Amino acid sequence: MYQRLKDLRNDRDLNQEDIAKYLNVKQAAYSKYELGQRNMTPEVLIKLAEFHNTSIDYLLGITDEKIPYQRSKNNSNQ
Repeated sequence: MYQRLKDLRNDRDLNQEDIAKYLNVKQAAYSKYELGQRNMTPEVLIKLAEFHNTSIDYLLGITDEKIPYQRSKNNSNQ
């Protein structure tokens, strides 16, 4: 999982500071996400998935499919 964060960042030629600024955290905090030394909140996972245009499932290693799921036009589950 953590290697995927680094790979996605490197694929876009970004450094940790770039992502940290986007997340509004310090570079050291983001580094700990990539190293697996700090747990990500759901909000951080959502922001990273949106930033990298992928799914949380991909970030978590649940799927190998990078393409994000299609978002529902209607957020109601009823």
